[in-house]
Amino acid sequence: MLDNLNILLGVTGGVAAYKAVDLAGKLVSAGAGVKTVMTDSACRLVGPKSFEAVTQSAVFTTMWAAPEEYQISHIALVEWADVVVVAPATASILGKIANGICDDMLSTTLCACWPLVESGAVLLAPAMNTNMWANPAVQHNVKILKERGFQFIGPEEGRLACGTEGIGRMSEPQDILSVIEKIAGNIKKRKV
Repeated sequence: MLDNLNILLGVTGGVAAYKAVDLAGKLVSAGAGVKTVMTDSACRLVGPKSFEAVTQSAVFTTMWAAPEEYQISHIALVEWADVVVVAPATASILGKIANGICDDMLSTTLCACWPLVESGAVLLAPAMNTNMWANPAVQHNVKILKERGFQFIGPEEGRLACGTEGIGRMSEPQDILSVIEKIAGNIKKRKV
């Protein structure tokens, strides 16, 4: 289903970032080309080399790369991608996207992916503490993003990194993969 599909994977600084490595591996196994953009906070939790190993592709962490590495800018990444997935999507990145804040490689790339949003090809997989998810500001941002056409999966209920039980867990990589396959099916139907 994902053969020859280009997927841009955004990874933010939620503890669930370790699950994103598994997701990247599943995407590659399903035939997709995967490029990864990580926030600074994500890099503190999971090393970029983990993503490079499973995707066989460079990881983008900054807009300020050396000229020889700058062949692929945030615009070029969006033009390359068929689908954009952010997993985990923290409260911070949801707020940045909803309010057009572009202060790092990932938020700037997401701001540029509007054509993909309009075609239903941007998927967000939130992950955060239950109290953060319930915060009216976060829920307002989620509502805005859904109204604009962003797709969501989760968050799920279960044990959270802080040790509490509740809603806020990132959906499992296999479940995210299933939603990406549905998005890919819709893309292929439109191309026919």
